[in-house]
Amino acid sequence: MKNIVIIGGSKGIGNAILLQQLETNLVYNISRNAPDISHPNLKHYAMDILQDNLPDIENIDTLIYCPGSINLKPIGSLSIDDFRKDFEINVIGAVKTIQKYLPVLKKGIDPSIVLFSTVAAKLGMPFHASIATAKAGVEGLVKSLGAELASVVRINAIAPTITETSLSAGILRNDRMKENMIERHPMKSYLKPEEVANMANFLISENAKSISGQIFEMDYGIVTFKM
Repeated sequence: MKNIVIIGGSKGIGNAILLQQLETNLVYNISRNAPDISHPNLKHYAMDILQDNLPDIENIDTLIYCPGSINLKPIGSLSIDDFRKDFEINVIGAVKTIQKYLPVLKKGIDPSIVLFSTVAAKLGMPFHASIATAKAGVEGLVKSLGAELASVVRINAIAPTITETSLSAGILRNDRMKENMIERHPMKSYLKPEEVANMANFLISENAKSISGQIFEMDYGIVTFKM
Protein backbone atom coordinates (compact mmCIF):
# COMPACT_ATOMS: atom_id res chain seq x y z
CA MET A 1 0.00 0.00 0.00
CA LYS A 2 1.36 3.39 -1.03
CA ASN A 3 0.79 6.75 0.62
CA ILE A 4 -0.51 9.14 -2.03
CA VAL A 5 -1.08 12.87 -1.66
CA ILE A 6 -3.56 14.33 -4.14
CA ILE A 7 -4.06 18.06 -4.40
CA GLY A 8 -7.53 18.74 -5.79
CA GLY A 9 -9.12 15.31 -5.52
CA SER A 10 -12.66 16.45 -4.80
CA LYS A 11 -13.81 16.72 -8.41
CA GLY A 12 -12.90 16.23 -12.05
CA ILE A 13 -9.71 14.41 -13.00
CA GLY A 14 -8.41 14.60 -9.44
CA ASN A 15 -11.50 12.83 -8.16
CA ALA A 16 -11.21 10.10 -10.78
CA ILE A 17 -7.62 9.52 -9.69
CA LEU A 18 -8.63 9.50 -6.02
CA LEU A 19 -11.38 6.94 -6.58
CA GLN A 20 -8.98 4.61 -8.40
CA GLN A 21 -6.24 4.90 -5.80
CA LEU A 22 -8.50 4.34 -2.79
CA GLU A 23 -8.94 0.72 -3.77
CA THR A 24 -5.36 -0.20 -2.91
CA ASN A 25 -3.63 2.84 -1.38
CA LEU A 26 -3.86 5.34 1.47
CA VAL A 27 -4.88 8.70 0.00
CA TYR A 28 -4.46 12.15 1.53
CA ASN A 29 -6.64 14.66 -0.30
CA ILE A 30 -6.02 18.39 -0.01
CA SER A 31 -8.71 20.65 -1.45
CA ARG A 32 -11.23 23.28 -0.39
CA ASN A 33 -14.13 20.82 -0.61
CA ALA A 34 -14.24 17.23 0.58
CA PRO A 35 -14.70 14.43 -1.95
CA ASP A 36 -18.22 13.06 -2.07
CA ILE A 37 -17.14 9.73 -0.63
CA SER A 38 -16.33 8.18 2.73
CA HIS A 39 -13.61 5.54 2.73
CA PRO A 40 -11.28 4.12 5.41
CA ASN A 41 -8.27 4.79 3.13
CA LEU A 42 -9.13 8.49 2.70
CA LYS A 43 -7.90 11.40 4.80
CA HIS A 44 -9.15 14.84 3.76
CA TYR A 45 -7.66 18.24 4.58
CA ALA A 46 -9.93 21.20 3.81
CA MET A 47 -7.79 24.14 2.72
CA ASP A 48 -6.92 26.57 -0.06
CA ILE A 49 -3.67 25.45 -1.66
CA LEU A 50 -2.51 29.00 -2.33
CA GLN A 51 -3.54 30.65 0.93
CA ASP A 52 -3.15 28.04 3.67
CA ASN A 53 -0.19 26.24 5.17
CA LEU A 54 -0.03 22.67 3.95
CA PRO A 55 -0.41 19.92 6.56
CA ASP A 56 2.52 17.84 7.74
CA ILE A 57 2.32 14.28 6.42
CA GLU A 58 4.85 11.76 7.69
CA ASN A 59 4.97 9.21 4.85
CA ILE A 60 4.52 10.01 1.15
CA ASP A 61 5.30 7.86 -1.88
CA THR A 62 3.43 9.81 -4.56
CA LEU A 63 2.39 13.43 -5.06
CA ILE A 64 -0.25 14.35 -7.65
CA TYR A 65 -1.09 18.01 -8.23
CA CYS A 66 -4.40 18.43 -10.10
CA PRO A 67 -5.64 22.06 -9.75
CA GLY A 68 -5.97 23.93 -13.02
CA SER A 69 -8.00 26.56 -14.81
CA ILE A 70 -9.78 27.22 -18.09
CA ASN A 71 -9.65 30.94 -18.76
CA LEU A 72 -10.42 31.49 -22.44
CA LYS A 73 -10.39 35.12 -23.61
CA PRO A 74 -8.90 37.12 -26.47
CA ILE A 75 -5.60 38.73 -25.52
CA GLY A 76 -7.19 42.17 -25.38
CA SER A 77 -9.63 40.98 -22.74
CA LEU A 78 -7.06 39.25 -20.53
CA SER A 79 -5.83 41.31 -17.62
CA ILE A 80 -2.46 40.99 -15.96
CA ASP A 81 -4.38 39.55 -13.00
CA ASP A 82 -5.76 36.82 -15.30
CA PHE A 83 -2.23 35.78 -16.20
CA ARG A 84 -1.13 36.04 -12.58
CA LYS A 85 -4.02 33.94 -11.24
CA ASP A 86 -3.58 31.21 -13.86
CA PHE A 87 0.15 31.08 -13.17
CA GLU A 88 -0.40 30.93 -9.42
CA ILE A 89 -2.87 28.04 -9.44
CA ASN A 90 -1.04 26.02 -12.10
CA VAL A 91 2.62 26.70 -11.32
CA ILE A 92 3.07 28.38 -7.94
CA GLY A 93 0.67 25.95 -6.25
CA ALA A 94 2.62 23.02 -7.69
CA VAL A 95 5.95 24.51 -6.62
CA LYS A 96 4.65 25.21 -3.12
CA THR A 97 3.43 21.63 -2.78
CA ILE A 98 6.61 20.06 -4.13
CA GLN A 99 8.82 22.18 -1.87
CA LYS A 100 6.71 21.24 1.16
CA TYR A 101 6.64 17.50 0.60
CA LEU A 102 9.88 16.76 -1.28
CA PRO A 103 11.95 15.97 1.85
CA VAL A 104 9.38 13.34 2.89
CA LEU A 105 8.80 12.14 -0.68
CA LYS A 106 12.51 11.42 -1.14
CA LYS A 107 12.19 8.79 1.60
CA GLY A 108 9.21 7.11 -0.07
CA ILE A 109 8.88 3.87 -2.00
CA ASP A 110 9.55 4.45 -5.72
CA PRO A 111 8.68 8.14 -5.18
CA SER A 112 6.98 10.01 -8.01
CA ILE A 113 5.21 13.26 -8.86
CA VAL A 114 2.51 13.84 -11.48
CA LEU A 115 1.55 17.33 -12.68
CA PHE A 116 -0.88 18.48 -15.38
CA SER A 117 -0.35 20.49 -18.54
CA THR A 118 -2.64 20.90 -21.56
CA VAL A 119 -2.54 20.25 -25.30
CA ALA A 120 -2.74 24.04 -25.70
CA ALA A 121 0.88 24.30 -24.56
CA LYS A 122 1.88 22.48 -27.77
CA LEU A 123 -0.90 23.40 -30.21
CA GLY A 124 -1.54 27.10 -30.82
CA MET A 125 -5.18 27.74 -29.96
CA PRO A 126 -6.98 31.09 -30.05
CA PHE A 127 -8.00 32.56 -26.67
CA HIS A 128 -5.65 30.24 -24.72
CA ALA A 129 -2.83 32.74 -24.10
CA SER A 130 -3.09 32.79 -20.31
CA ILE A 131 -3.61 29.10 -19.61
CA ALA A 132 -1.12 27.99 -22.29
CA THR A 133 1.51 30.28 -20.79
CA ALA A 134 0.89 28.87 -17.31
CA LYS A 135 0.95 25.26 -18.47
CA ALA A 136 4.14 25.86 -20.44
CA GLY A 137 5.59 26.79 -17.05
CA VAL A 138 4.42 23.44 -15.69
CA GLU A 139 6.18 21.64 -18.53
CA GLY A 140 9.38 23.57 -17.88
CA LEU A 141 9.15 22.65 -14.21
CA VAL A 142 8.78 18.96 -15.07
CA LYS A 143 11.81 19.00 -17.36
CA SER A 144 14.00 20.87 -14.88
CA LEU A 145 13.02 18.86 -11.81
CA GLY A 146 13.21 15.63 -13.80
CA ALA A 147 16.91 16.30 -14.30
CA GLU A 148 17.49 17.66 -10.79
CA LEU A 149 15.81 14.73 -9.05
CA ALA A 150 16.70 12.03 -11.56
CA SER A 151 18.32 9.67 -9.08
CA VAL A 152 15.71 10.19 -6.37
CA VAL A 153 12.18 11.12 -7.50
CA ARG A 154 10.44 10.67 -10.85
CA ILE A 155 8.29 13.53 -12.16
CA ASN A 156 6.04 13.58 -15.23
CA ALA A 157 3.08 15.52 -16.54
CA ILE A 158 -0.09 14.63 -18.40
CA ALA A 159 -1.30 17.06 -21.07
CA PRO A 160 -4.96 16.26 -21.77
CA THR A 161 -7.21 17.61 -24.46
CA ILE A 162 -10.66 18.78 -23.36
CA THR A 163 -11.94 16.47 -20.62
CA GLU A 164 -15.56 16.15 -19.53
CA THR A 165 -15.46 17.69 -16.05
CA SER A 166 -17.19 20.52 -14.22
CA LEU A 167 -14.28 22.78 -15.25
CA SER A 168 -15.14 22.30 -18.92
CA ALA A 169 -18.92 22.36 -18.48
CA GLY A 170 -19.23 25.71 -20.26
CA ILE A 171 -17.39 24.40 -23.31
CA LEU A 172 -19.43 21.18 -23.43
CA ARG A 173 -22.73 22.66 -22.31
CA ASN A 174 -25.01 21.13 -24.96
CA ASP A 175 -25.11 18.30 -27.49
CA ARG A 176 -24.19 20.54 -30.42
CA MET A 177 -21.04 21.80 -28.70
CA LYS A 178 -20.10 18.25 -27.70
CA GLU A 179 -20.52 17.06 -31.29
CA ASN A 180 -18.40 19.96 -32.58
CA MET A 181 -15.68 19.06 -30.08
CA ILE A 182 -15.76 15.42 -31.19
CA GLU A 183 -15.38 16.49 -34.83
CA ARG A 184 -12.36 18.68 -33.99
CA HIS A 185 -10.45 15.60 -32.84
CA PRO A 186 -9.14 13.26 -35.58
CA MET A 187 -9.89 10.22 -33.41
CA LYS A 188 -13.47 11.49 -32.99
CA SER A 189 -13.72 11.70 -29.24
CA TYR A 190 -12.58 13.69 -26.21
CA LEU A 191 -11.47 12.59 -22.78
CA LYS A 192 -13.33 11.23 -19.79
CA PRO A 193 -11.70 11.74 -16.37
CA GLU A 194 -11.24 8.01 -15.91
CA GLU A 195 -9.01 7.81 -18.99
CA VAL A 196 -6.68 10.43 -17.55
CA ALA A 197 -6.74 8.69 -14.17
CA ASN A 198 -5.60 5.49 -15.90
CA MET A 199 -2.56 7.33 -17.26
CA ALA A 200 -1.76 8.78 -13.83
CA ASN A 201 -2.04 5.30 -12.34
CA PHE A 202 0.50 4.02 -14.87
CA LEU A 203 2.93 6.90 -14.28
CA ILE A 204 3.08 6.31 -10.52
CA SER A 205 3.44 2.56 -10.89
CA GLU A 206 6.55 0.40 -11.11
CA ASN A 207 5.73 -0.11 -14.79
CA ALA A 208 6.90 3.48 -15.37
CA LYS A 209 10.11 3.26 -13.34
CA SER A 210 12.22 4.24 -16.38
CA ILE A 211 10.15 7.33 -17.18
CA SER A 212 10.79 10.83 -15.84
CA GLY A 213 10.77 14.39 -17.14
CA GLN A 214 8.17 13.54 -19.80
CA ILE A 215 4.98 15.23 -20.96
CA PHE A 216 2.31 12.77 -22.06
CA GLU A 217 -0.16 14.10 -24.61
CA MET A 218 -3.62 12.59 -24.31
CA ASP A 219 -5.02 14.35 -27.33
CA TYR A 220 -7.26 12.08 -29.41
CA GLY A 221 -5.04 13.18 -32.26
CA ILE A 222 -5.68 16.93 -32.10
CA VAL A 223 -1.99 17.73 -31.61
CA THR A 224 -0.49 14.72 -33.33
CA PHE A 225 -2.49 14.47 -36.57
CA LYS A 226 -3.45 16.83 -39.37
CA MET A 227 -6.61 15.65 -41.11
